[in-house]
Amino acid sequence: MEAKAVDNGSFFNSSSLVNFPDTDLLQQYKSFFILLYCSLVAVACVGNIFLIGCIALDKKLHNATNFFIGNLSVADLLMCLTCAPLTLSYALELRGWLFGKFMCHFVSLMQSATVYVSVLSLTAIAVDRYIVVAYPIHQRITFYWFGLIIAAIWVVSLALACPATIQTRYQELNVVDFKACGESWPSLEAQRLAYSCVILLLSYMLPLCAVTISYCAITAHLKKRNSVGRNHGKWSKDKRKTFVLLVISVVVFAICWLPLQILNLIIDVDIDLSILNYRYIKVLHLSCHWVAMSSSCYNPFIYASLHQKFHLHLEGYVRHRKRNSSFLSSVSSPLHVPAAEMGNQPCSP
Repeated sequence: MEAKAVDNGSFFNSSSLVNFPDTDLLQQYKSFFILLYCSLVAVACVGNIFLIGCIALDKKLHNATNFFIGNLSVADLLMCLTCAPLTLSYALELRGWLFGKFMCHFVSLMQSATVYVSVLSLTAIAVDRYIVVAYPIHQRITFYWFGLIIAAIWVVSLALACPATIQTRYQELNVVDFKACGESWPSLEAQRLAYSCVILLLSYMLPLCAVTISYCAITAHLKKRNSVGRNHGKWSKDKRKTFVLLVISVVVFAICWLPLQILNLIIDVDIDLSILNYRYIKVLHLSCHWVAMSSSCYNPFIYASLHQKFHLHLEGYVRHRKRNSSFLSSVSSPLHVPAAEMGNQPCSP
């Protein structure tokens, strides 16, 4: 729930101000947005739960890269369960935020933190890919160190999310029967703009730079090996495929979050909304928010399509479901006659 504040300290969000002229416009598209968000949550939950389950249950998938992928899926799952439905409710509900003060701060914290977890997890995967390709005979990190890295990712992400959460305000406007929840930075416009710019650069530059540096370092390392005649001088097909998977994930993440990040940056700069049209601001914000949230849907499909093991797990699950469905339908069919009873049936005339 990316909320922004107007200069007078009142709240601005995809649904925050009651007297915005586009409230009626947003209500006209209420059913459409509900369908979009319900589809998003359903697809993201099913896909990420399946991905997490595959990694957790199959010991062959227990390696650093897949654990970071699992951490990415956990962040996506939490974001979909906590942020998407509540933000939609806040946008469409004429009475504003209905979930209380605690959830106002919690959702703000979780949306920001899960984004940073995704960014840092993608960065960690890029570093891990370099280590795997550049030093193939070295021992991989142990579960202990992996646990420390995951814990550090979450701690750093929560710390980065704290400034926005601290500036989040919950206010009951009894005069108009409206409860507001959003960021408010009174007398801190410069700090707010600086924070937004830093977060925007961090969200994009860190994973993109990590992937670029990792690719260049891998290429340089392999060329150096070839020049001195060492073994392991080739980038294997599986390792190259995993790196392609990482690049696609980073690009999809960047594309999905770019509209909302740009919109929020414009709101930070254009406090009086002289650039953006008041009539379309809520619809525009909710649309950009949906695109950003949709980033949580794509990773399971990316990994399933490019990773043979996930593909096999999915095929096995579908085949198992079809087998069970066929068995149940045959048992429940009134035309089904057990083989042992066939001899006792009277012959047809």
